Amino acid sequence: MDVHVADLFGYHALQIGPVQLDALQTNRMPHRWRACLNIEENRGQLMLDPEDLPFPAESLDLVVLSHVLEFSVDPHQVIREVERVLIPEGHILVTGFNPYSLWGLRQRTLRGIRKPYLPEEGEFLTLFRLRDWMKLLSFEIQHSKAGCYIPALSQQKWIERWSWMDRLGSRWWPFAGGAYAVDAVKRVRGMRLIGPSWKTAKPKPGTAVPAANTNAQCINTQEDMDEG
Repeated sequence: MDVHVADLFGYHALQIGPVQLDALQTNRMPHRWRACLNIEENRGQLMLDPEDLPFPAESLDLVVLSHVLEFSVDPHQVIREVERVLIPEGHILVTGFNPYSLWGLRQRTLRGIRKPYLPEEGEFLTLFRLRDWMKLLSFEIQHSKAGCYIPALSQQKWIERWSWMDRLGSRWWPFAGGAYAVDAVKRVRGMRLIGPSWKTAKPKPGTAVPAANTNAQCINTQEDMDEG
């Protein structure tokens, strides 16, 4: 996230999600806000509903959704709202947990047996599904990357022993990381008037002129004579 947002320029940037993650710390836009989703975690500057953003249309240059979609009642509406408030060529960055990973596998197979490794109330989206949603809303994917390929471990010594999976994962199983990040740009298609695809055919020699055209020619001739 630090690498992606560092080179994004503009005036207004918004981060939605847990405030423990400061996704805008390397960004240099003059106006940056960090928003929470509920009052229990209200340690940010704003508290809002991501499905109904309190910003006018085309007013933000960058929106970061940090683990927001998987905990939203209507994640597709969240993306629509972001599309509304972003300026043309504005950026959206999304992070999420990958259900097709070792983390997601443990979450599904051990549900109700052991303490969940990921938040239990989350409905995790696949990277492919998220990309399809963005394309439908005229977002163009710039970068997408997964990470965290090690198993669902909590002790530091075991994390270090399995760290070799992170080195090989991006090469051998790039879509199986426990978490992913997507960077997309809002594209606005321009419109231009297109003339009719047909051309008026010129009458062939000897072809009778339609009555409407004959009358029009007679009227024009009479007007010319009156003016003369």
